[in-house]
Amino acid sequence: MKQRIHQYQAKFFKALGHPLRLAILDVLRDGEKTVTQLQELTGGEQASISQHLAVLRTNHFVTYRKEGTLAYYRNEDPDVYLFLDLARRVYEQQLERQQTQLEERRRQ
Repeated sequence: MKQRIHQYQAKFFKALGHPLRLAILDVLRDGEKTVTQLQELTGGEQASISQHLAVLRTNHFVTYRKEGTLAYYRNEDPDVYLFLDLARRVYEQQLERQQTQLEERRRQ
């Protein structure tokens, strides 16, 4: 059983393991967006965004609906934001520790 969860976790982290995928998820916090909107908001190229959306769809992080010729993407599992927010908090804490260490070295 533990091996299955470790395999899932590895797949989970791999799916989130690209800055553009994380940027896409962050943009989708505010609601559904088209690929064009995602391109404008993330600065990514259309082809790259489409590839990353495919990875996020395969791993059930995003879903979409079609309206005419447009596809509107949205987050499929809001709990992923708990994980992303925790990662941001850990990052901010690490930056604070590094800043404190630098200040201590300057005083020496």
